[in-house]
Amino acid sequence: MKLYAHSITLFLSGLIFSATGFAKDITGPYFGQTPPGETPEVFAPDIVSKEHRDWTGRFTPDMTEYYFTRNNREARTSTQLMFKLIDGKWHEKELPAGVGGAVSADGMKMYSGRTYRDRIGDQWSEPKSIGKAFQSIPIMVISVSDKGMYVFDEREVKGTIRYSRLIDGKREAPKAFGKQINSGKWTAHPFVAPDESYIIWDSERAGGYGKTDLYVSFQLENGIWSDAINLGEKINTPGPDTGAVVSPDGKYLFFNRKFSEDDSDIMWVDAKVIDDLRPKR
Repeated sequence: MKLYAHSITLFLSGLIFSATGFAKDITGPYFGQTPPGETPEVFAPDIVSKEHRDWTGRFTPDMTEYYFTRNNREARTSTQLMFKLIDGKWHEKELPAGVGGAVSADGMKMYSGRTYRDRIGDQWSEPKSIGKAFQSIPIMVISVSDKGMYVFDEREVKGTIRYSRLIDGKREAPKAFGKQINSGKWTAHPFVAPDESYIIWDSERAGGYGKTDLYVSFQLENGIWSDAINLGEKINTPGPDTGAVVSPDGKYLFFNRKFSEDDSDIMWVDAKVIDDLRPKR
């Protein structure tokens, strides 16, 4: 299916959005795509995944909005995009820079780097700081559990993944995970399960299938995190595989696969691939 040009300007979320297309024939969950099995497939080709470097998107909990980034290396542009379900049809809209990111379980907060936005009706507020303790950390990606735990990376040469929990309503100081997670030449782009039962991230380390692979660590009964488990050769390739997230309904794992310097696509696969790696009790 192709999008036809439809030049309109919409007032949405308290900001002016320039619509880049109207997906008149795209309906249904996940843009009407046939769900994948345990072998990854390109997600929504020619709709979401196009000829440029698309970065893993996130659905809102009600599955009516999808936020992602498209990087055009030739034009040297980075565009924030959103698909929104309106009257049963998906509409594509270009967003102002900075809008997009992890959305809280209740759909009321959107997190990006060191900031968050509140949802007020159909509007997103201006960005607000997530706290003074985080302002000196160059965060690339932040993920938030249902209990309010932050898991985030640090933009540095090696990369460090940290966490901060809510304990009795108070935010604890950021702490680095142990060597189970923070090992290798590069560590970044974490995703924490809503129930905090596992963390997925990408890392370049010995024993992998390619330059950057996806790994998972499960939280054990004693609160200790398991050793990193490579997601396997179906998920990881000789090239970079990065930026994993799981859909709000828990059904699918999404991630990025780089095919060339100028092209990377968003992939999706049945989330059973995660459960298959979970340690048996």
